[in-house]
Amino acid sequence: MKKRFFKLASIALGLVFAATLMEVAAVAWLCIEDGRYTPASELFNRVGNTYVRNAGNRTVCRYADSLYRHPYVAFVHHADPPCGFAWVNNVGLFKPDFPTTKSKDYYVVILIGGSVASQLAQNRQPPAPHYLEEELNRNYISPNGKPWMILNGADGGWKEPQPFILFSLYASSVDAMISLGGFNEHYNFQPYVAERLESPATNFLEVNPYAEDSNFGDAAISWVMGRIAVTLATNSILGHSHAAYFLVRTIEAAAKRSATSKADKRTTIHGMFALPKDIFGNADHIFNLQLSLYQKYVRAEEAVARDNAVKTAYFFQPVPAWGKTLTEEEKRVAGDLSYGDLYRRIVAGMMTLRERGLPMHDLGDVFLSEKDSIYSDHVHYRYGAEDESRGNRLMATRIGELLAQSWGLRRKP
Repeated sequence: MKKRFFKLASIALGLVFAATLMEVAAVAWLCIEDGRYTPASELFNRVGNTYVRNAGNRTVCRYADSLYRHPYVAFVHHADPPCGFAWVNNVGLFKPDFPTTKSKDYYVVILIGGSVASQLAQNRQPPAPHYLEEELNRNYISPNGKPWMILNGADGGWKEPQPFILFSLYASSVDAMISLGGFNEHYNFQPYVAERLESPATNFLEVNPYAEDSNFGDAAISWVMGRIAVTLATNSILGHSHAAYFLVRTIEAAAKRSATSKADKRTTIHGMFALPKDIFGNADHIFNLQLSLYQKYVRAEEAVARDNAVKTAYFFQPVPAWGKTLTEEEKRVAGDLSYGDLYRRIVAGMMTLRERGLPMHDLGDVFLSEKDSIYSDHVHYRYGAEDESRGNRLMATRIGELLAQSWGLRRKP
């Protein structure tokens, strides 16, 4: 009996020692990476991007658990418990509901794009502020004199042609359309995509991969691993463990590698939308072709708008890699910024559509004079008390000013 007791005690002590050693090693490694000690709870906040993380409401529910299949735009959201959003509207996006015909009581603007556009319109639970709608109602008279209403026609992970498809579905029931994007599309232009896939480059503009952490198709493994990560992060003990965070980060990296690994499937998304073999590995050809495709969707949006007598404005969002001197806090969460020059080249290429009369606007310098932290991750903005966000307020102000110029809006007295 004593022998068994000492054996079990030895094993227990060994496990405690091993766990302690792992924790000390993880703390040391992460201190070297950050240049300072960072609490594990703060580190866990870096897992995934803030849009996806906040969508899970810090529960074991993942962003993917809120998704609902859509026949045209791939996915929207649902309001079903336990992981749905009660404030999801009639089309699976966020309040207010989309009208079937043009409103007689409001000047209705649909804001299309990805997660940054969704946050600007507001995707959080009421009574979170509706930044752009509040800015326009406070300062500008709408073209028909009615109050402004902003429809949230954007969602996390969306890029063209999802915004084009969504706008086309509801163009007959709105008065105006604002497009806010650019960042999600930049992934299509990166020259290394072809080498990473070990096959002809893929035209992602035609595909629109599902949002991060989605459980659709090949992203199932990533979703399962991510769910494990959130479970660890929300545990009262492991959520304060640097070793647990290190494990989560390793799992996340492994999931991303798995998502891009070569599959044995004969029919794949990459195969369906592969770019021509003659441009494989040619960064300039890939860039020029993807730029032409990006422009194609914007021109298509403009054509639909003209056919439905809808005003338009196109905005290219700011990014941490350009236009702002980042604080030390922002540098820690912004990730790799090497895409900056490429992104600015894309914006410059898209801005040439002004020569065709399209109302294109560059928001790249909107945070140029800001000294405090604006970004909370690689592209989204920080939130404070009562869901206030200085980044979104500044964006709304600049967009309002540019709309006034473009649409000839009158300021309220």
